[in-house]
Amino acid sequence: QLLLSYTSHKHGADGGTSPAAPDRCGGVEFDAIAPNEKGNTLFFKGDHVWNGFTGPAQLFSLHFKELNGPINAAFRMHNTENPNDHDHIYLFQDDKVCSYFNQTLEEGYPKQIQEDFPGVPTHLDAAVECPKGECMADSVLFFKGQDVHVYDIATKAVKTKTWSHLPSCTSAFRWLEHYYCFHGQNFTRFHPISGEVTGAYPKDARHYFMNCPNFGHRGDRKPLKCSNIKLNAATTDDGGRTYFFAGPIYIRVDTHRDGFHAFPITRAWKEANDGVDAVFSYDSKIYLIKGDQVYIYKADAHFTLIEGYPKTVKEELGIEGTVDAAFVCPTENIAHIIQGKIMRDVDLTATPRVISRDFPLPLSDIDAGLCGDDGIRLFKGSQFYYYESPRILAMGRIAPVASDITSALMGCED
Repeated sequence: QLLLSYTSHKHGADGGTSPAAPDRCGGVEFDAIAPNEKGNTLFFKGDHVWNGFTGPAQLFSLHFKELNGPINAAFRMHNTENPNDHDHIYLFQDDKVCSYFNQTLEEGYPKQIQEDFPGVPTHLDAAVECPKGECMADSVLFFKGQDVHVYDIATKAVKTKTWSHLPSCTSAFRWLEHYYCFHGQNFTRFHPISGEVTGAYPKDARHYFMNCPNFGHRGDRKPLKCSNIKLNAATTDDGGRTYFFAGPIYIRVDTHRDGFHAFPITRAWKEANDGVDAVFSYDSKIYLIKGDQVYIYKADAHFTLIEGYPKTVKEELGIEGTVDAAFVCPTENIAHIIQGKIMRDVDLTATPRVISRDFPLPLSDIDAGLCGDDGIRLFKGSQFYYYESPRILAMGRIAPVASDITSALMGCED
């Protein structure tokens, strides 16, 4: 379920709408799409802007006073090493660029595009940010015709690729690690490094990116109720992204401002086509355990299955039997594997890997385990048990009181 960010508006001059405001549910080719610093998605068309996935159009000048629409392209900067630029919104118009933060034009703007982004052409069609880990380095993809100019933010180097298989993108958008090329009222999802398109595209944007009558791939389904959650696995990777697995889908949470969304597991991990039993992250890799098999993926620029995998759980971890849950705590080298009422510790630095210690648990039928800087959560149905550390979990003889999964944790409906 898309979590729609709703903004209420008054009609009339003071509210910022006008009689000539376009209706995006009638089919609109957007000039640009970009999230702002608060995580609300802005859709640009002519001299109007939509703030969020629902609600009417507002006048462009209400959001960006010094600039008149239309614009050619826009993106939200991802540059955590430079807080003066990070999360700023860059708007491109002909040969100029403007940088805004909190709807305020930064000093020194507008500038020539070449001043800020040397080697990037003028009169762009689209732009989208691509953080390190999704691209090889913190980058921006600039689109003009069939050419994509990949701009490295740190080095200012530009590499140009031609993706003739993609439609000409009039806007581009990154949402929850997925990349979308918008063209006409449709969109096509693509891989930000290769440009590869996987799946049946194009699709009508009105089914996915806005709330329109008689449209919607979700039908009348409500957001999943927290009381109905049953996880199979959970993990947090080295980049701080948390993944919850349930059946054939996963929910990724890294910044709550960008919302929560469920994706098919096969979108990120093609081999896990009918779900997983346990997952843990270690050394920039993610381990998916499914039956008696372990799949290990590099977690750098997207998930790539390491050559030679899958291997058996016995071969990789020295464990017999099915796995209920698994977790690795930050800065530790121990995989804590839960089977029934036993927690088995496996030293991930040892070769071959074998069980180093077994601990009886006061719990059974655990669905998933998750360890972070704030402690351990063991999930069972729609509840979880909290422990401060693996040692306290291993030494405990009485189960703590269970807590309910909440919307703050997973984006479900309380």
